[in-house]
Amino acid sequence: MMITRLSLIGMTLFVAALMIVACGEKKEGKVIVSEEEFVLRQDTDHSWVIDGRGKVKNIGEVDVKNVVVTGYCKSCGEVLVSGKWFVSDVEKTADQKDSINYLVPGAEASFSFRGMAFLVDQSGKRPQDRPETLEMEVISFETVSE
Repeated sequence: MMITRLSLIGMTLFVAALMIVACGEKKEGKVIVSEEEFVLRQDTDHSWVIDGRGKVKNIGEVDVKNVVVTGYCKSCGEVLVSGKWFVSDVEKTADQKDSINYLVPGAEASFSFRGMAFLVDQSGKRPQDRPETLEMEVISFETVSE
């Protein structure tokens, strides 16, 4: 009888311990753009493009893979007007985003992509100003299971 009670108490404590361990916090990944640079490039005699480059950093607790980063011009229009910055309203192309294969916690990696914003100007003069609101963003990544 005593052995049965001790066994029952032991099993109950064991199950409770398993439940506590199973409910523990899972580590998560977090990736940020740590450096960004916007580069103005002349594409043709009358068109200009803004490209992006920089670095991403894994500030999470676990390894991450397939990190995808791109850029957005929030102040650009979606209609081609001479002398005004615009963007395409279709999904980003492979040139307009970059992918980093693998990052361990604390690691940084460089990225670059082309075609964040576009400008056509019949005068052929270099634009004096770039768009007001340019942003780079990590749009996806996968956490590596431990």
